[in-house]
Amino acid sequence: MALSTSSVITLKINGEKYTLPVDHRTTLLDALRERLDLTGTKKGCDQGQCGACTVLLDGRRTVACLQLAVAAEGREITTVEGVADGEQLHPVQQAFLDLDGYQCGYCTPGQICSAIGVIQEHAAGWPSAVTDDIRPEAGPPPLTADEIRERMSGNLCRCGAYVSIVEAVARAAEAGTDTSTAAAARISPEAAAEEAVA
Repeated sequence: MALSTSSVITLKINGEKYTLPVDHRTTLLDALRERLDLTGTKKGCDQGQCGACTVLLDGRRTVACLQLAVAAEGREITTVEGVADGEQLHPVQQAFLDLDGYQCGYCTPGQICSAIGVIQEHAAGWPSAVTDDIRPEAGPPPLTADEIRERMSGNLCRCGAYVSIVEAVARAAEAGTDTSTAAAARISPEAAAEEAVA
């Protein structure tokens, strides 16, 4: 008896449930774009190298082109279409608009989803490859331009809007926190611009 190569799965995307039959080899990216018409998630390299297809899976960023749709069943998927609160833009979206963190806009959905993940990872105290003090008791490192660039390095912008992207992530991180100790450790958008140019 031959094994089935397809299944009917239910995906929870942006708070809504979608049930669809898929071939077991279907990537989450193709299910989103080709089957569900959620085209905000972009197909770039289709090899996990450019970050254009970045989405949040259970709150953590992942490249949808390397994630099988069947493996995402039962998990919370957030695409760029689901990050705003109705008409109120997410702070990352607003910062990208305010600071021109895009040019052609093709990579922007992946950049935004990745930036949301970066800010959450940083707030949780996760170190990056450029973090000086990785001891848990040290707390989150300062969110410098170097930290932002390293953490966002999986997302390519072929237009080269990196200076504005760094500024936008810094501003969104600042907007997403209160004025307590965590805010003091963050870089201002102006300082991010100076570091990015240096």
